[in-house]
Amino acid sequence: MSRVGKNPVAIPKEVDLQVVGQTVTAKGKLGQLSMSVHPEVAITVETDRLLVAPANDSQQARAQWGTARNRLGALVRGVSVGFTKSLEINGVGYRAAVQGSNLQLQLGYSHDVLFPIPEDVKIVCERPTAIKVSGADKQRVGEVAAKIRSYRPPEPYKGKGIKYADETIIRKEGKKK
Repeated sequence: MSRVGKNPVAIPKEVDLQVVGQTVTAKGKLGQLSMSVHPEVAITVETDRLLVAPANDSQQARAQWGTARNRLGALVRGVSVGFTKSLEINGVGYRAAVQGSNLQLQLGYSHDVLFPIPEDVKIVCERPTAIKVSGADKQRVGEVAAKIRSYRPPEPYKGKGIKYADETIIRKEGKKK
């Protein structure tokens, strides 16, 4: 039995949810997202909650049950509240700035790195060393944050590079005399 799958997904009042076959569409203040659910998972909508259950007793149905519930929960949360990933930049002369529809990164290379900001994601730089990526689609926000981090991942000796705000860099000791 899936402990995650048993929990219903609460639907806030500002979210409009429609189920057509195996496709679920959620519309809220942050936009509209849709997702197709595995055929071996049954979805039922009540007034203020969404229930997910396995369609049969197969191994595949039980495996997809909790996954479908979590993805539907992320879909509903995304259109109502949204998702945010925070990145920090460490290093002398390393900084970021939003210029129009591009994110300009100065990361110690001989040139600036220009990252085009996708339409469905919002990027804000509160400080030159802090980047905040936000949007309605959890997977897309994580993908964009990982792409930005990949331009200069943190290194273990001095900790220079781009890291997630909640990430801990395990430091190594340098050379010994």
